[in-house]
Amino acid sequence: MKDFATLSTGEKIANPRHLQRKAHNLARYQRRMARKTKGSNNRRKATRKVAAAHRKVRHARQDFLHRTTARLVREHDLIAIEDLNVRGMTASAKGTVQSPGRRVRQKAGLNRAVLDTGFGEFRRQLEYKAARAGRTVVVVDRWFASSKTCSKCHHLLTTLSLGTRWWTCPSCRTRHGRDVNAATNILAAGRVAAREQVRGEACGAGVRRQGTSLPRSATKQETGPVRAEL
Repeated sequence: MKDFATLSTGEKIANPRHLQRKAHNLARYQRRMARKTKGSNNRRKATRKVAAAHRKVRHARQDFLHRTTARLVREHDLIAIEDLNVRGMTASAKGTVQSPGRRVRQKAGLNRAVLDTGFGEFRRQLEYKAARAGRTVVVVDRWFASSKTCSKCHHLLTTLSLGTRWWTCPSCRTRHGRDVNAATNILAAGRVAAREQVRGEACGAGVRRQGTSLPRSATKQETGPVRAEL
C-alpha cells in the first residue's frame, strides 16, 4: 500500500496513511481510557479524546479524497478505474492455519491499510463528481488481467506473483513497471468500453468482450467532449 493510485501517465499518488500516522496517539488515548473506571467522568473524558482522534483521521482522509477526485475530474474527460473487490481484500482471516498467529496478524494489518485508503469512498466521489461535470467514468472488470498483460504487444503471462514489481515481456522484450503497465491496460480497456457505450447508449453497463484477454464491464456517466484521458 505504498501508493494510493498509479496513473497511466506514470504519475503515482502517494498513500497518505492517515490512520498509521495517528496510530501512536490513538493507542495512547485508548490505553488511558482502558485504565479509567467505567461510568466515571474521567472515563467519559478519555472516550471523547479517542473519538476526537478518530474524527481527525476521518476528516483528513475525506479532505485527501476530495482534493484527489476533484483534480482527476478537472483534468480528464475519460477516467478508467479497476473494479476493486474491497470486501475480498479485507476478508476475515479466521480459520487460516499458519505458524502461530502470523497469517492472522498480516491479514489484520492489510485490512487496516486497505480500509484506511477509503477506496470505496474514492470511487463514489469520482463517479458523482464526473456525472456533475459531464465526464465519463468507466469501471473495468476486476478479472481483467491488467498486470499480467503486456501493454505493448498484449502478450499474457501465465503467472505473475504479487511481489514482482518489474517484469520483461518474453514476446517483445519491453520492461514494465507492474502498476504503470496495469494502468495503461485499464485505460485501453476503458477507451474500448466507452466507444461501445457511445454506439449503444441504451444498453447500459454491460459491455461485451473484445479479443481473448480483455473482459470488462462499465458504468456510464454523462459524456462530455473528450480532451484528455487518464
